[in-house]
Amino acid sequence: MLDGMTATTHRRLRTEIPGPNSLALHQRRTDAVAAGLTSTLPVYITSAEGGLLTDADGNTLIDLGSGIAVTNVGHAAPAVVDGVREQAGLFTHTCFMVTPYEGYVRVCEELAALTPGDHAKRSVLFNSGAEAVENAVKIARTATGRQAVVVFDHAYHGRTNLTMALTAKSLPYKHGFGPFAPEVYRVAGSYPFRDAEGRTGEQAAAEAIDRVEKQIGADAVAAVVVEPIQGEGGFIEPAPGFLPALSRWCAANGVVFVADEVQTGFCRTGEWFACDHEGVVPDLIATAKGIAGGLPLAAVTGKAELLDSVHAGGLGGTYGGNPVSCAAALGAIETMREGDLAGAAKRIGETAIASLRELAATTGAIGDVRGRGAMIAIEFVKPGTTEPDAAITSRIAAACHAAGVVVLTCGTYGNVVRLLPPLTLPPELLREGLDVLEDAIREETSR
Repeated sequence: MLDGMTATTHRRLRTEIPGPNSLALHQRRTDAVAAGLTSTLPVYITSAEGGLLTDADGNTLIDLGSGIAVTNVGHAAPAVVDGVREQAGLFTHTCFMVTPYEGYVRVCEELAALTPGDHAKRSVLFNSGAEAVENAVKIARTATGRQAVVVFDHAYHGRTNLTMALTAKSLPYKHGFGPFAPEVYRVAGSYPFRDAEGRTGEQAAAEAIDRVEKQIGADAVAAVVVEPIQGEGGFIEPAPGFLPALSRWCAANGVVFVADEVQTGFCRTGEWFACDHEGVVPDLIATAKGIAGGLPLAAVTGKAELLDSVHAGGLGGTYGGNPVSCAAALGAIETMREGDLAGAAKRIGETAIASLRELAATTGAIGDVRGRGAMIAIEFVKPGTTEPDAAITSRIAAACHAAGVVVLTCGTYGNVVRLLPPLTLPPELLREGLDVLEDAIREETSR
């Protein structure tokens, strides 16, 4: 933190956003960092605690983004910090593939206990969500001897070559980066706001399954990869029954059901995992983001026979399951369990969704307010239609940023504001952040 600046427990603006120190740092950035890497809000952070970010100009912002669903336990969570400090003082790396260590094993034991299902499980640890999803596909292909992978419209699964193929949206994720990995097939999913009125989850699943059976053949499919709530695609919550129907079809046809819970996992939706809401037990579950309180860690967890089907040496990576990241994960899991952060997420969702739906009733620009727990979306449309309105979405986000509240946007059409607050965010900060957002919505929709 810069001289003369002290920690605060509330939003505080000392300068415009971004301020002069952030602007100076941003100029240095343009001379050193690749232009293809962009930032939502170019304020340069010097410290963070709980749900607050302090920048280089001494401004303190309310964080309703959690670094894209990563700091579920809040910034600088004590159990995470203590675990990292202790482990870093012992050793920072040996490579689990060379000389292993207990922390990796403990994380895998926790994943076996926490993820859906009571069957025998195994895990393997990686660095990022994309790595986890890619390795889940590798495992499914090895176990089944098949190649085809089924994914869905509006999906996002990562930025590696294979996960770009799994991802639906071209700009900015795929444009110009092909050719992509083959044997990836895309079908329509369930998007209640944009589906035909009355279309059920079971009907959406039946239509997707019919397309797969006719155009690919069930006996050619290695895996169905699905986000239980689609993230970058717009926080799309499928209609009830959609996921269970897909899971049943997979089980009946020897297809591996892969749940990509990178963004939804670790109490974010009000349960430990989004699959828990409908009692869906995936064959494999890919996790990352919220697992380690801000340090890079990811995992594939699933049925023992699937993980153990891969030949010796077929899974791994130099940094996968780094000991410091494992210590952070153990601290984060302890915080989630002892603080009942799944319950906290439910309370955040109840407050935010009720308030935003009340506002939506007064403006035609909000087409839908949706979400589970602390994973909340506001979809903006041109009044009287379902036509996406990306322009007003951008203006509302910019107004929140200028007022010191970090919100994110997403959606295939760029017309969704998404909220991902830390699950430890105090009610008064949540209310203050929502007030700023709602004022921005009123201002922009009244023009």
